[in-house]
Amino acid sequence: MATISSNSSAVDSLVTALGAGSGIDMAALATNLANAQFAARTDRLTAKSETLDRQISAAANLKSMLSTFAASLGERVRMGDLSSQPQVGNAAVAQANLTGAAVQRGSYSLEVTALAKGQILASPAYASSAETVGSGTLTLRFGTVAGGSFTEDTAHAPATITIAPGATLADAASAINGAKTGVTAYVANTAEGAKLVLKGAEGAANGFVLEAAEDAGDPGLSALAWTPAGQPGRLLEQAGNAAFKLDGLEMASASNTVKNALPGVSLTLTGTNAGAPTTLNFTDPSTAIASAMRDFTAALNELASEVRNQTNPLTGDLARDSGARSLRLSLSTLAGSTVMPNAAPGAPRTLADLGLALQRDGTFALDEKRLTATLTADPQAAAAMFTNGVHGIFATINKLSLSVSSSSESNPGFGYSVKRYSDQKAQIGKDQAKLAEQQEALRARLVQRFAVADTMVGNSRSTLSFLQNQIDAWNARNS
Repeated sequence: MATISSNSSAVDSLVTALGAGSGIDMAALATNLANAQFAARTDRLTAKSETLDRQISAAANLKSMLSTFAASLGERVRMGDLSSQPQVGNAAVAQANLTGAAVQRGSYSLEVTALAKGQILASPAYASSAETVGSGTLTLRFGTVAGGSFTEDTAHAPATITIAPGATLADAASAINGAKTGVTAYVANTAEGAKLVLKGAEGAANGFVLEAAEDAGDPGLSALAWTPAGQPGRLLEQAGNAAFKLDGLEMASASNTVKNALPGVSLTLTGTNAGAPTTLNFTDPSTAIASAMRDFTAALNELASEVRNQTNPLTGDLARDSGARSLRLSLSTLAGSTVMPNAAPGAPRTLADLGLALQRDGTFALDEKRLTATLTADPQAAAAMFTNGVHGIFATINKLSLSVSSSSESNPGFGYSVKRYSDQKAQIGKDQAKLAEQQEALRARLVQRFAVADTMVGNSRSTLSFLQNQIDAWNARNS
């Protein structure tokens, strides 16, 4: 590069002097000749670079359109309004949610007679939370508290908590919480004084007793110990299971969150309705599905139109692009493709069953009559096509998006196309730089050659002028 810079300076000096002898603009002549020599190759590279810019933009745009389409569809599916959702008639009693497993839809009666509860235990009253409680260890044993008896759950390991010398009631609460046993503690300032309150997890088997082993030199910790036979009045709430009936069948749960209370449905119990059963049934998603299919068809047409324009054999920038051709082929077979291979006999399994139809010009239309017929015959099966599972409409579009966006050479998609076009453009940039160097080198050589010629012409003109003056002088003497 230093040589080129040095040569350029020398050439510039020559350019300044050129034309002094001949009167001809030799510098412009050298530049024009060099430009003409490389014009065709320069134009070809410029045109190819501009084409690659358009191809990169078009491939990236189609990739983005399809990715956005799949993401929007996934978001709509996750909203839940396109699938049949469980609902409880009395919302104060329970909330119902799908678990993702196969759902047994229908109508059920629900009666909640008891909610699951955790044990709540209070200590004797202290003057304040800052009063010391003695030191030693507290041991929690878990099991079932019934009346004045306790049956330990041997599968649930006991937990021992160390209480340091000088510990206050508040320190004891912190030590219990820090042990993370499933029992939490806090200090309540009651009318009787400060009390340590312990709360256990829901479920009858999560009841507990509290044992104390106090240090002989720092007594007092035994005041916190508790068994149901000793001080039953300190038991504020007894641990218990939830009890409910589905279609009159009695059921129980250690938690108010009941997983798979029905196949594919979980319940969160929030209240009781003993003697007044409510209903649990499923919403009809037909209206939402019809609206979604209209939006789906419109989005497909926008995508298909762009694909058709970009793959036009005469004007399309992606006419020979493998990703664009693959997408166009996939769109042409989309309506008839099976998206629910596990559908029951007679149930909808293709987008065509939901009314999607491919027109001769490559656009899509929605057959409202066929859509209505499917929704009327089997709305639940239609709703099942809008899920986040491995099958269905979203899975199909998402798979298509991932496939045509691939950057793999073995499965070339738009990702691979953008990389390939970008690599080609980078090479063209190198070729343009090399061509510019060659053009400048030619211009420099021409300038040097023209400098010699200009000097020779200048010398000839000087000689000619001298001779002309001599002739004129001779003629003047002879006249």
